[in-house]
Amino acid sequence: MAIAWVFPGQGSQQKGMEADVLDLPGGRERFALASELLGRDLLAICAGEAEAGSGGPSDLNDTRNTQPALFVVESLLVDALRNQGRSPQLVAGHSLGELVALYAAGVFDAATGLALMKRRSELMAAAGGGAMTAVMGFDRADLEALVAATEGVVIANDNSDAQVVLSGTPEAVAAVSASLHCKRAVPLPVSGAFHSPFMAEAAAAFATELEAIPFADAAMPVLSNTDPTPATSAAVLKERLRAQMTRGVRWREIMARLVASGVTTAVEVGPGNVLSGLIKRGCPGVTTARIAAAADLGW
Repeated sequence: MAIAWVFPGQGSQQKGMEADVLDLPGGRERFALASELLGRDLLAICAGEAEAGSGGPSDLNDTRNTQPALFVVESLLVDALRNQGRSPQLVAGHSLGELVALYAAGVFDAATGLALMKRRSELMAAAGGGAMTAVMGFDRADLEALVAATEGVVIANDNSDAQVVLSGTPEAVAAVSASLHCKRAVPLPVSGAFHSPFMAEAAAAFATELEAIPFADAAMPVLSNTDPTPATSAAVLKERLRAQMTRGVRWREIMARLVASGVTTAVEVGPGNVLSGLIKRGCPGVTTARIAAAADLGW
C-alpha cells in the first residue's frame, strides 16, 4: 500500500485554522517565529483579530499572510505525523503547497521554508495587474485552441479534466472566458497573473533568493508542479521550484502519476478539501483522507 501526502495552496485558508494546530508540539513557537519574521502577529491574523494598519496587512486573504499562514499550519501537521512515526511514499503540493511538500521530504527546515514563503508571497503580491479565472465543464480541445489563439493568456492551473484556471491580462482572460463554451467561469480574487510569464520579474528575484539556500536531497520522491515526474535530487527540485512562478500547475498530471506510482491512499494535509475532491473525481481506486487539525491525528 503506497501513501501520498498532498498539500493544498492558496484558497484553502480558513479563519480560525490556527486553533486546530496551536497546541500541537511547537505550535506556538512556530507562529511566534513566523510573526517575528513577518513583523506582524500571524496568530491574530489567522484568528481574524488583527487590527488594520498594525504593522502591515491584517487580512488573512492577503497573499502576504495567506502563504506563510498555510505553511505554518501544514508544516505543524507534518511534524505531528512524523512524531507518530508516519511517512509517505510520495509527496506533492499545489502551488505554495509544493514548498510544504519539500519541507515534508526533508529538503529544508521550517525556518528556511518560512523565509522562502515570506519572500515568495511578497514578490507575488507586488506583481499586480493581471487576472485569473477558473473555468469548469469545457471541451479541452476548444480551450487549448482559444488559449493558443489569444495573446496574453495561459492555463495556470490544470487541475483536472473538467477544471482549469486561466491567467494573464484581464482583457485576454475575459476574452477566452467569454468565448469558451463551459458550465462556469469564475473570476478569482487575486492581485496578479500567477503561474504565467507575467510573473517573470518576481520569478527572477525569487530565483536569486533560492541560489543562496542549501537544499538537501529529498527523503522520498517529490512530484513538482512544473514536472510531475518523481525526483529526489536537491538540484533538480530547486530548479523545478525556481520555474514554478512562471509555469502552470500540472495537477491533472500529478494525479495521473499518483495512480501510475501505485498510490492507494492520498492524504490531504492542511485545511480544506480541494485536493481530496479533485483526487476523488480524477483518480478512481485511490482512497482519500484528510488531516486538517489536531483532532484528525487523535490528539
